[in-house]
Amino acid sequence: MTHTAHPSHDAVLRARVALLGSQALPVRQEVAAYRVLAQVSPLAYLPLLTDALYQYSRHEFAHLPETALALRAEAVAAARRVYAMEPGRARLLVGALLRYKRQLARMGREAELDAVDQEIARVE
Repeated sequence: MTHTAHPSHDAVLRARVALLGSQALPVRQEVAAYRVLAQVSPLAYLPLLTDALYQYSRHEFAHLPETALALRAEAVAAARRVYAMEPGRARLLVGALLRYKRQLARMGREAELDAVDQEIARVE
């Protein structure tokens, strides 16, 4: 299933059941569930997806900086969607941008930092 396709009813139910389970999910499964649920209830699940993507990048991909950066970029995209729907949720976007910026700095991608700073300034 792609992120743009509408999830099936079964996929939505499986995601909800997984998140409601009594055991803590591995962050990989949490991200997968939030990706599904964000398609049907974006305002409820995109903020959770944003945080889960950051945790996933930190815990599972710290040794793979390009993958960690891609996950943080996905988190920024999710936070931008929330901000577009509810401009009062700027803190979510700024937080995602700051985490993305830190990863860029770790990777020595100085040329991209200014654009992130400019977006943060526009949002704040």
